[in-house]
Amino acid sequence: MDINSITKKLLFNTIRVDTELDDGSEGSGTAFVVSHAHGRGTHTFVVTNRHLVDGVRRGGLVFTQKHNGQPLLGQRFQLNIEDFPHAWFMHPDPEVDLAIVPMRPLEQAARDQGVELYYHAIDSRLAPDAAALHALDALEDILFIGYPSGVWDQVNLMPILRRGTTATPMALDFEGRPEFLVDAAVYPGSSGSPVFVFQPEPLRPNHSVGRKFLFAGVIAAVFFREEANHIVPAPVPANNTSMVMGSEMIDLGLVIKAQAVIDVINAYLGKWAE
Repeated sequence: MDINSITKKLLFNTIRVDTELDDGSEGSGTAFVVSHAHGRGTHTFVVTNRHLVDGVRRGGLVFTQKHNGQPLLGQRFQLNIEDFPHAWFMHPDPEVDLAIVPMRPLEQAARDQGVELYYHAIDSRLAPDAAALHALDALEDILFIGYPSGVWDQVNLMPILRRGTTATPMALDFEGRPEFLVDAAVYPGSSGSPVFVFQPEPLRPNHSVGRKFLFAGVIAAVFFREEANHIVPAPVPANNTSMVMGSEMIDLGLVIKAQAVIDVINAYLGKWAE
């Protein structure tokens, strides 16, 4: 497979997170790679949700191996991390469900085992600023990538691409927080999935239709109907808990805006240099 399009590159932006929780249960979730230009240079981080990190006994990040600059499809490398929560830097606001870890020590740990990691990082400059947010329509097509209910192509190590639309205007902060809603099928395992505003290339190249591609944010929660007329948002769990099995998901996902990813990276860089 030639990696010659945006969506093909996005297949190598996400990282599967396999976890063992403190209670002994197993779970899975999604992380992804972001590069960010800073005064001290460009730094690359793995991003996921805080709730996928808390309460985890040990975790593994699953990558595709690289050879001569190309992906070795199906050649898996799992980087296991003991005391998983302590490897991550949390967003300084405990109400923001984000955690990051720098890529550099992960790549070094892989190299120490004779492995190169293949991935495509999302440039943080693709995150819309205030002007770009206000230029967006109330209804935009979105794309998100991850491992819903743990489903993936484990032979080729491919995540699942899913489509949806914005359900609230991205220019507004839903319920006063830097978040917005999407109308999409969000399931356990989708936590940590990157979300993009995405308008594909036109079917016929001679059409002068602009293509839209923005890094919109990170899936963090899904809305459940617990009982008649009682609908609540809850973090998308890493495993199929009784809450999920006994509740009805209503295909509304909550997305943390991309600016919060930039904020947690800047907070890390302000505290430590890699």
